[in-house]
Amino acid sequence: MGKFFGTDGVRGVANTELTPELVYELGRAGAFVLTKETKNIPKIIVGMDTRISGDMLEAALIAGICSVGAKAVSLGVVPTPAVAHLVREYNADAGVVISASHNPVKDNGIKFFNSKGFKLPDETEARIEEIMTNSAAEIPRPVGEAVGSKIVEYDAIDDYIKFLKGTTDVKFTGLKVAIDCANGATYKAAPIALHELGAEVCAIHREPDGTNINKDCGSTHMESLKKFVIETKSDVGIAFDGDGDRCLAIDENGELVDGDQIMAICGSYLKELGKLKNNTIVATVMSNLGLFIMGDQKGINIEKTKVGDRYVLERMLEKNDVLGGEQSGHIIFLEHNTTGDGILTAIQLLSILKKTGKKLSELKNIMEILPQVLINAAVDRNKKDDYLSNDTIKMEIEKLEKKFEGQGRVLIRPSGTEPIVRVMLEGRNKEEIEREARRLADLIEELLK
Repeated sequence: MGKFFGTDGVRGVANTELTPELVYELGRAGAFVLTKETKNIPKIIVGMDTRISGDMLEAALIAGICSVGAKAVSLGVVPTPAVAHLVREYNADAGVVISASHNPVKDNGIKFFNSKGFKLPDETEARIEEIMTNSAAEIPRPVGEAVGSKIVEYDAIDDYIKFLKGTTDVKFTGLKVAIDCANGATYKAAPIALHELGAEVCAIHREPDGTNINKDCGSTHMESLKKFVIETKSDVGIAFDGDGDRCLAIDENGELVDGDQIMAICGSYLKELGKLKNNTIVATVMSNLGLFIMGDQKGINIEKTKVGDRYVLERMLEKNDVLGGEQSGHIIFLEHNTTGDGILTAIQLLSILKKTGKKLSELKNIMEILPQVLINAAVDRNKKDDYLSNDTIKMEIEKLEKKFEGQGRVLIRPSGTEPIVRVMLEGRNKEEIEREARRLADLIEELLK
């Protein structure tokens, strides 16, 4: 990671770490790097989620974009994957999203997409950082009529919904779908898209007020949706995160269906249709062992990457695969979009329910989930990687690896955006792995605080 960019753009506490001044400079440097080959007036689209700090940061970002002579197109509140799609539909030179995804409201972030709708490679982010840090004088400052301008695109949500509806050839008539919009960026698009596809939609947490995004709701807090599915007697529940690039599901019995299970369902179905290229699903090291067992049983190759949808996408592009994602619900259907897309994922899953006539509780049984425990150890932000060199922590990890060898696994990794180290244990005995994970997390907190 660089000085500004982490694993998923630039993030921080809005107005202290992610200041308007920093975002202005990001807008200038990003616009310069991403549009300098453009012969006409460059066009950059800008979307955001529902955080109260979005307006402040959008103003700073657009000021930076306009200061280099580019045209900024404000999309307003739209899901992150809408920007990834619309940057291509609108023939824009780049796209920017103002969002901190599933993080709490105090955080915000800046994420760039290139003209093809892909997140930026490390070398491009490094160039932007280099310009901001050492070469800001290279960025032109046009005057008079050469200064950039802002326009508002009022049809962005409608255009995105039209795209989403075009990714299925089936109507959802007869399906009752409960959705949790996380008081975030999907609050308009998700209910409309699913309703127009014929589903009976019951929605919660779709009244954002700027401060309630992800607050006890959405894909990181599934309890209320579980209850809502049962109360409304829905066929399925769908939860999104704050910026709409994740999707998790609840079956008709109120039980969780996570990203691994969604990939197993969709991948197996695509294989039956002969549409799963290379018979491969790209997952991450955090995916449950049950997904890999399912792959062996169904003749599906499960590729494994580092955690992060950008690494999943890199592998998919390298091998020309069409399906990949994470247990957390970032699912990429590369035939349709260039990034994780929660509403798109929901539509693909609902299409399989409708076409097979099966309940989600039946479909999810395609894979067995081994007990898996994830505990976050709060540490000093500057010591997140020190578990690799601390002899006491290393010794405890090695002991656990020997203990669970052949029956489970141990995975330790620092968060890319928060001051925490994630401790994940997987095995047959849930009580045992919970106890061992808590013990290791407490040790890491004690030694790295």
